Amino acid sequence: MFGAWRAPPLALAGARVRLRARTGGSWGWARSAASEANSSQPLEESRQDSQYRDTVLLPRSRFPAQLPGRLQPETELETQQKCGFSELYSWQRERKAKQEFCLHDGPPYANGDPHVGHALNKILKDITNRFYMMRGYKVHYVPGWDCHGLPIELKALSEVKGVENLSPMQIRQRAREFAERAIEKQKSAFIRWGVMADWANCYRTFDPKYEANQLRVFYKMYDKGFIYQDYKPVFWSPSAKTALAEAELEYNEKHVSRSVYMKFPLLKAPPKLASVIDGSSPASVLVWTTQPWTVPANQAVCYMPDSAYSIVKCTTTGERFILAADRVESTAAVLDTQFEVISTCKGVDLADGSCAHPTIPGRVSPLLPANHVTMAKGTGLVHTAPAHGMEDYSVASHHQLPTDCLVDEGGFFTEAAGPELQNKNVLEEGNEAVVQMLQTAGSLLKEEKYVHSYPYDWRTKKPMIIRASKQWFVNTASVKAAAQEVLKKVKVIPTSAANRMLETLDRRTFWCISRQRCWGVPIPVFYQKNTGECLINSETVADVIKIVEQQGTDAWWTLPIEQLLSKEAVAKAGGHDVLDYVKGQDVLDIWFDSGTSWAHVLEGAEQRADTYLEGKDQLGGWFQSSLLTSVAARKKAPYKTLVVHGFTLGEKGEKMSKSIGNVVDPDVVINGGEDHTKDPPYGADVLRWWVAESNVFTEVLVGPVVLNAARDDINKLRNTLRFMLGNVAGFNPETDSIPASEMYIVDQYMLHLLQDYGSKVTEAYKEYDYSKVVRLLQAFCSRNLSNFYFSIIKDRLYCEEEKDPKRRSCQTVLAEALDMVVRSFAPILPHLAEEVFQHLPYKKGSEGVFRTGWINASAVWKKPGIEEAIEGACAMRDSFLGSISGKNALEYEAIIVIEPGLLFELMEALQFEETSSVSQLNEIMMASQTTLLSELPKETPADANVIKGTFLINLEGGDIREESSYSVIALPVAKARCPRCRRYTSPSSNTPCPRCLKVMAAKGS
Repeated sequence: MFGAWRAPPLALAGARVRLRARTGGSWGWARSAASEANSSQPLEESRQDSQYRDTVLLPRSRFPAQLPGRLQPETELETQQKCGFSELYSWQRERKAKQEFCLHDGPPYANGDPHVGHALNKILKDITNRFYMMRGYKVHYVPGWDCHGLPIELKALSEVKGVENLSPMQIRQRAREFAERAIEKQKSAFIRWGVMADWANCYRTFDPKYEANQLRVFYKMYDKGFIYQDYKPVFWSPSAKTALAEAELEYNEKHVSRSVYMKFPLLKAPPKLASVIDGSSPASVLVWTTQPWTVPANQAVCYMPDSAYSIVKCTTTGERFILAADRVESTAAVLDTQFEVISTCKGVDLADGSCAHPTIPGRVSPLLPANHVTMAKGTGLVHTAPAHGMEDYSVASHHQLPTDCLVDEGGFFTEAAGPELQNKNVLEEGNEAVVQMLQTAGSLLKEEKYVHSYPYDWRTKKPMIIRASKQWFVNTASVKAAAQEVLKKVKVIPTSAANRMLETLDRRTFWCISRQRCWGVPIPVFYQKNTGECLINSETVADVIKIVEQQGTDAWWTLPIEQLLSKEAVAKAGGHDVLDYVKGQDVLDIWFDSGTSWAHVLEGAEQRADTYLEGKDQLGGWFQSSLLTSVAARKKAPYKTLVVHGFTLGEKGEKMSKSIGNVVDPDVVINGGEDHTKDPPYGADVLRWWVAESNVFTEVLVGPVVLNAARDDINKLRNTLRFMLGNVAGFNPETDSIPASEMYIVDQYMLHLLQDYGSKVTEAYKEYDYSKVVRLLQAFCSRNLSNFYFSIIKDRLYCEEEKDPKRRSCQTVLAEALDMVVRSFAPILPHLAEEVFQHLPYKKGSEGVFRTGWINASAVWKKPGIEEAIEGACAMRDSFLGSISGKNALEYEAIIVIEPGLLFELMEALQFEETSSVSQLNEIMMASQTTLLSELPKETPADANVIKGTFLINLEGGDIREESSYSVIALPVAKARCPRCRRYTSPSSNTPCPRCLKVMAAKGS
């Protein structure tokens, strides 16, 4: 109809074609009537214009360009109600689908109000789920909550007096109630954010069936030898009186310790140093520590076998010391003295030497080799207390040294530490007492403050200690090799996160999974009263699981042991009486709780999720605990893809803090604060846009400036949508659409761009790169639609006859663009997407955008080579508009001169006549008329501004390349302004142009 796009004959034939020359001959150069108009003409034209206002087809739509802040949240709630947001999940689960997509929800902690970290995570998941649902997948997404553990217990008891008098069941009841309240708050917020999920069947880690499944995994791992009980040092929280895993620590970079330099007198000189150290010249080894309170537990002094050590003489006191050769100068400086090096030896030469304990008379501390000794600080000789250090414990195990612990659960010295230390807090007065003991014994050489990174309890925010105790462990050393191999087959986004997780796995040798609290899942072990021997086997665990599945883990505390442990199980284990046993008092680590969620939530024989999507802290947390339990229990990962996002920070990159005043509350973002001027209501879609547009694979910034920008971006998008909605009024895609092959070439070009946009945006969604989706959306709407297409088609839309094929052609494009744009952002802005569909002037998917599928870009829209024609024309338009900068292009005509060749052929496809005011080329040029020539006119005015340029044509994948020169001249038009279309195409003032007269005649105007 309008010339279906074809590659020009020259491109097809691969040969030169003789072109008809357009020379312009005796073409005249009259001045514009508009430029000669007197000062009263604008008023007259305004009166005339109003006469024809009802004859043009202006946009019509009730869709608002923007919503006042107070209406935004109200409109979203209405949309959720009208469009069935709450029924969407069940609808898609019940429909027929060939494929299923499972995103397993990492359970947030049920201990507080929803915050922006929750918003970031839940919205990312919802964008993902909505995308897959729209593509026809049956989405499986069951929200969950992590409900056990110390943080909840502490918060639940924070306002209770006499906590020490509460029974375990009273504590558990209060903790459960607190968690349930937090869950309801968070759940309501997540729903308000538009999160689509199986809200009717959420999982909670305190649900009886969940707990029973967790115990099944525990026993399977125990039975395979991956779980064991042992006495060894672990991270211990005195403030919480429980062991913690490394994932439950946070490090205070400004912790201040009391460091001491002390001497251990040699009792027995190392044999290889006998010639240097003898009875007439006694010596001591110099030791440095930042934990003086551990000195009473010292069992040895360690050295690095391969390093060099020096025997030095203090020039001040004459004493002799042994220390690392690399540490002589720095240690002398710290002690404010000078050392004279007497002899140097290898570390191995210190073998078989021993020292006197500095505070405990009669105790011997042997000199032992160890690879953990560092030369970066201290003296190169390490005080070794097996009960208070992981490496120390390894040395003690190898050399069969005692590992007695002198510290109780609360961090106080026990009676075994002696009367001077008993009942003293090791980190406070106990530390001071040990320093004084060193001073009294003459062993203290220097005490000073030392600022360093130190582990703190992640919840109580108090310092940790390392303390030996009997605990239950996962032997990660025996699992991690298999886990690392499995992880290499998992797709990790971003890829850098995979290396971080592999590194954390490599460093982990064991995982302490027992906790000395009561709010949790009990470790199903019984202990013989007299021997302490544990009783656990398939029968005892099966009996407990059966009870837990029916009554929950409260039964462990409420039922007598006779109902939990059968006589048969005791007899089978070689015991005599059930009452000879007691129930264990330890509960499982909450990371084991959440890390076994795959066993409860994931469906099907494979029990494997497509995606786990969480923050980067979960690389050492839930991602890792899930991997370890799954690999240990069934030799495979519980996920196929890991998506790792960053943390939320204030918009200046600082951590959020109430004291700074930069905390962003999602509820205030959506509904506004008390002062709407300060905290306006943005609605949930602004929150969702913020999430999508951010580079979530790094830290994510948020604050008033960021949120205002997000609102402005959405308002710009609304304007684009309003233009399309308004201009498809009276258009029915089913009956009025024009086939692509019969469209204007520029309309075919837009469909070509649409097809490319749809393909790219789909790929970006697949890669979880939602910020790229936003960038593609903004670029397409701004550059391709608003700045280009909308600006050139207004004449066709407003001034052609309503059913004219030229008008229907661009309306077809607008309808397709509207549909694709809305569907492409629907996973991000579900409320806006449904709002647009409610304002469609024609019925298209009356069930809403989410029930009618993903974008459908037809393959026939793809037209290689069509860009050359339109982009060539646009290059010349830019030259034309640049030559009349700041002026109305309709007051000018464009003369385009192109040397014969491919570019000329392409422009001929857009304009068949030499001069035209209604051609496709003229529409792109935005002039009142355009003339296309192959050489400059003979009568070119001397003052004409000739803009020259070149355009490179690249066709057939680069097989055809040709650079063509062109010239563009802008001259004032000779005709008068049409009062209807406002182009300068009328033969006389105040008279409609021929085209407008024809349209009005057809309408009977």
